[in-house]
Amino acid sequence: MHRIVIVGGGAGGLELATRLGNRLGRSNRVHVTLVDKSATHVWKPLLHEVAVGSLDTNVHQISYAAHSHWNHFTFVQGELTALDRHTKQLKIGPVLETDGIEVLPGRSIEYDTLVLALGSRTHFFGVPGAEEHAITLDSLRQAERLRKRLLHACLRKTAHIWAGESAVVDIAIIGAGATGVELAAELRRMESTFKHFGILAKGPGARLRITLLEAGPRVLPALPLRVSASTHTVLDSMGVSVLVSKAVTGVHATKIELADGQTLPSDVTIWAAGIKAPGVLGALDGIAVNRINQVRVSKSLQSETDENVFALGDCASCVWTAENMVPPRAQAAHQQATFLVKALCARIDGRPLGIFQYKDHGSLVSLGSSTAVGSVAGPSRGGKVFVKGYVAEIIYAALYRKHLMAVSGLRRAAFAIAAHMLGRLLSPRVKLH
Repeated sequence: MHRIVIVGGGAGGLELATRLGNRLGRSNRVHVTLVDKSATHVWKPLLHEVAVGSLDTNVHQISYAAHSHWNHFTFVQGELTALDRHTKQLKIGPVLETDGIEVLPGRSIEYDTLVLALGSRTHFFGVPGAEEHAITLDSLRQAERLRKRLLHACLRKTAHIWAGESAVVDIAIIGAGATGVELAAELRRMESTFKHFGILAKGPGARLRITLLEAGPRVLPALPLRVSASTHTVLDSMGVSVLVSKAVTGVHATKIELADGQTLPSDVTIWAAGIKAPGVLGALDGIAVNRINQVRVSKSLQSETDENVFALGDCASCVWTAENMVPPRAQAAHQQATFLVKALCARIDGRPLGIFQYKDHGSLVSLGSSTAVGSVAGPSRGGKVFVKGYVAEIIYAALYRKHLMAVSGLRRAAFAIAAHMLGRLLSPRVKLH
């Protein structure tokens, strides 16, 4: 059988594996394999809620092993380390426990068609101390690490107020893109919950002092000006200190340094400024990449240097217009996965692959349980409609429901949504441990 190997189980990779498994794997026409270093999948746009403790990962994560069984593909856990294009083999590193004990040895996997869907990682831009002292939101593990850091910082400051000292928790978020903005809003929304359960001391003396920093002239620089301005206004009303045109030049354990010489205190520093593709892509045998390690692909999403290798999502550098590349968004990964299902079926049948055409359906940013802002595709071709408030939040929530249905089907998605709603009624609003 033709062997399709997909590396990366993010939004695009998991959807592609699921649809190919049900379409071709079920009938034994093709053997589909998904490789990922983690055992479970969580939709990346939800990680800011995991970090604050407002989302139950037990409800929202998908087990790759179970999902592959139900959808007729094979799951292999491990991290891509090397590629031999001549023998068409992937090298997968060993799986280790946290204490270094080997669980699974390194392996080799053969392929006929390879799809790289490794997503993106945080880009620190060489800022001294950033990688050592700032926490990122690239993975579930990092989100959990941030959640524990926040809890511990709040508990320490609560102990301080008993001793008559300040109980202000300084949180610095570097980067005012969608991740930074949503995290700042979610933190502010959960502050009262932290106080309710005693994580943060009650009273006006104990609070979260949230500072959102952006090197550019405005928040959400990739989105329309009206969306940016409206978001800035909402953040101001929430009490989030928004500082634009403030480049960070150094990150320390308890402070950050700015280019203008200013120093800001920080008990918890989160880096959400910029992305790049995983470094392993730049080291793969003969695969052309750009300056941030994204695989350079043609309009059929094939690698420019190997017709047997495809790439999608954040790790692919794909031309959109004469001036722009396809942006690193979940909607792009979804559209590319949909295209590749048809293109790979055509490839197996010996038909032309076709050309991928990205369609921008707009962007939304969540600013709380009933607040969102953004622009969505309007009735006129290419036009966008500005949306805000509860209507925007409904549309935002629908994006995750759409992702669930794409990878789990209507029935399992409905059960997952019901379990989430029931959990909100029976459990604390925040994870306390």
